[in-house]
Amino acid sequence: MKSKTKSTNKTLLLIILFSFMLLHQTDKLLINPMGEMIINEFGLTDTQWGSVATAALIVGAIFYPIWGYLYDRFPRGKLLALASLIWGSTTWLSAIAPTFSLFIASRASTGIDDSSYPGLYSLIADYFAPKVRGKIFGLLQITMPLGYMAGLVLSMTVAVEIGWRKLFYITGGLGILLSIIIFFFVKDIPRGTSEPEMQDVKDVPELQKFHFEWSKVKDILKKPSLIFMYLQGFFGVFPWNTIVAFIFIYLGQERGYSDTQVLMTMAPAILILALGYPIGGMLGDHFFAKNKKGRVYVSMIGVLLGALLLYITLNIPVENTTLFGIMLAITAFFIPFASPNVTSIVNDITLPEMRSTAMAIQYFIESSGAALAPLLTGIISDALRAAGNPYPRGNAILIICTSAWLLCGIFFFITSKFIDKDINSLHETLQERAAAITAGESNE
Repeated sequence: MKSKTKSTNKTLLLIILFSFMLLHQTDKLLINPMGEMIINEFGLTDTQWGSVATAALIVGAIFYPIWGYLYDRFPRGKLLALASLIWGSTTWLSAIAPTFSLFIASRASTGIDDSSYPGLYSLIADYFAPKVRGKIFGLLQITMPLGYMAGLVLSMTVAVEIGWRKLFYITGGLGILLSIIIFFFVKDIPRGTSEPEMQDVKDVPELQKFHFEWSKVKDILKKPSLIFMYLQGFFGVFPWNTIVAFIFIYLGQERGYSDTQVLMTMAPAILILALGYPIGGMLGDHFFAKNKKGRVYVSMIGVLLGALLLYITLNIPVENTTLFGIMLAITAFFIPFASPNVTSIVNDITLPEMRSTAMAIQYFIESSGAALAPLLTGIISDALRAAGNPYPRGNAILIICTSAWLLCGIFFFITSKFIDKDINSLHETLQERAAAITAGESNE
């Protein structure tokens, strides 16, 4: 006998979650375009500046497994509302910090809500079928570059007029407002609802009996595809965090760009970067429908092209601003190809009731690596400057990004050797569950 489960309209759900991610990413990434203001106010070195991002990433890494466990055990909408409330509160703490020590402590606390995304992606996976998840994840992940763009515009307009502290009051307030909206309008649904094997049995009480178990965590870590996804994840986020932390300072101080030139260079690159997320996701969906390795191949091509094109771009002479801008935009298009596909791959091979935990482990490992990236880039930059290198930040960015992407390409290639078996194993389990539930219904 089927039971009715209240759910959020899919369009409304996407609007709310897109808004949450866009505003949250704007708040999270806003600090980087305002880097010079904050560096000048506190008198920071590159290493100190890099440590600000590193501190938040360390805290985020610690909280990923906590969020993952909670999301797989309790209603995801309510937990996401809590995360939004924490976002607003910790941003306000950053706004009032009078010293660098308190500022870095408050920025570190923002890592708590930064690690709240596994449950969001798990919820999306239960609302949307596997064949379209790459596209949906890509659509949501547009919010990262768009948030970056919004942060750039706000830093050059609003922050200049009212200061970075007052701007943090505004973005923090939006987080608190969204927490109320999410609490009342985002509804949870039974885990596994969207899987093809469950289409004839969804909404029955039996579907909800499959839940998080500690013994299943061990099974997650036995999947070869996930192991190599986790390994590539450790290095895969080095480039994004390095670029986010240092690209504006690099353009302004090493390539000699004015604020207007920075905006004219970065705006097209960020908009094209945004297109890379849904296009990468759609390409992953397309080739996944033809071959289970499809998402892995799209990811591998994306990171290898990213490494090659970034090497070419950062070696363009400083005076050739037009060619640099064009190549930066072309490079940006391929950088996000892997992101929606990695999220989809993890969901493709993990049991529905364990997906938040699997994603949390992915992000925990990513954050562990990402926490090193800004600090390591700052250390390399300071060392290159001490050695007399004329472009220490640019070369530090290049060293970190190209080496990380090459390693990711290797890990994606290895993943392609195991992905078919792991996907088939998941669907065999889901078929057994569906058969058992159907048999139970027929006996009633």
